[in-house]
Amino acid sequence: MRYFFVFEQIFTPNPEAEKPTPIRPRKGVIIGVGQVGMACAYSLLIQDCFDELILQDVAKEKVEGEVMDLLHGMPFLPPTELKGGTVADEGKDADIVIITAGAAQKPGETRLDLVGKNVNIFRHILEDVVKYCPNSILLIVSNPVDIMTYVTLKITGFSSSRVMGSGTVLDTARLRSLIGKKLNIDSRSVHAYIMGEHGDSEFPVWSMANIGGAKIIPETWDSLSQNDKDELDSLFNQVRNAAYEIIKLKGYTSYAIGLAVTDIVKAIIRSQERILTVSTLINGLYGIQDICLSIPTVVNERGVLKTVNLSLNETEKNQLLNSAKVLQEVYEQLQL
Repeated sequence: MRYFFVFEQIFTPNPEAEKPTPIRPRKGVIIGVGQVGMACAYSLLIQDCFDELILQDVAKEKVEGEVMDLLHGMPFLPPTELKGGTVADEGKDADIVIITAGAAQKPGETRLDLVGKNVNIFRHILEDVVKYCPNSILLIVSNPVDIMTYVTLKITGFSSSRVMGSGTVLDTARLRSLIGKKLNIDSRSVHAYIMGEHGDSEFPVWSMANIGGAKIIPETWDSLSQNDKDELDSLFNQVRNAAYEIIKLKGYTSYAIGLAVTDIVKAIIRSQERILTVSTLINGLYGIQDICLSIPTVVNERGVLKTVNLSLNETEKNQLLNSAKVLQEVYEQLQL
């Protein structure tokens, strides 16, 4: 006697249905499943960014546990094939490889202190990325992100359009959030940028900052009262010191950078032509040569499409050049 499995009775096949033309799934790989990597994974999953997502880490048991935990929540989400693995097996030919692996930033430690540790980690990671994902776009999140973006470019030999760092995308969001909160308006209506290094030499572009087209500084910085200057300086200092403060309070940052990475990924896979302050290679702009730092950049399915030529004032130009100098001093110490 034949026993029919109950699921066979749920569907009636259509005999005229044709075999579809295969559509290549959107595939992403996250290398590093620490707090930042998993915040990225969670945000990417709930915003339906990939058809396949691979998690890779040297801690294989942790990867297994994270995948299992996330899979149990899949009935609440759009379908994504989630696996643990490496770029050498499950992650071959990925569209985007996101690298969050590296030594963690400790209280009192600057992003630039991490350079030596993370360069060695990246050498090992990137060898397989080049071999098994030769056409991917690389999104670097590990700190110090500008340095690690530059290191990735030099080690992989990839086009500068296909290598970018998360840069000051989060710093820019922090600034917009604080301004929005201060003025009691939606932060998405605030148009302001943090440029330069994702670190202590970054700076706000106050001359271009506006809300619904109305400039925050109507004339020049010097035309402001001392109280206004102090208030704007206070806002920026909160942005620049935010990571240090969060690390002191909870040990790491995670949620906001996960959302920032998702915004960058959506700009790529959906070809949104978004302007984002990702870290990208600069050659010639503002007189800067062969340095990765953050300026407003148009991002689409090809990666870094073009940069925005803002009319910076003299103070801002000098701040950008200073940020480039800080990074150049580190580059000169690298052995690549």
